[in-house]
Amino acid sequence: MAYVPEYEDESITREKLDQSDGLRLLEFGANWCGYCIAAQPDIEAALADHPDLAHEKIADGPGRPLGRSFRVKLWPTLILIRDGEEIGRIVRPESEEDLKGFLRCC
Repeated sequence: MAYVPEYEDESITREKLDQSDGLRLLEFGANWCGYCIAAQPDIEAALADHPDLAHEKIADGPGRPLGRSFRVKLWPTLILIRDGEEIGRIVRPESEEDLKGFLRCC
């Protein structure tokens, strides 16, 4: 799966994520968020090195249970999970290099 350009409404529950297999990158944010918009070129560039990594962009905000279950407070927040377990998190990445370092374990 390649880079996903738009944040979408929650399409998966925390329970399903906890039971999922493999590696997955969850990105929480909002399409109108300035920090999220500014980070997109770096996120897209970093993900180019990981074409098989499942990338899911999840629209977050008040009353959104998935973001709350991961205790997301700032956007964008990127959470790497393997077999349902969180293995890493980066909040408001500042550069492509930050993201490449974060994704090095993939």
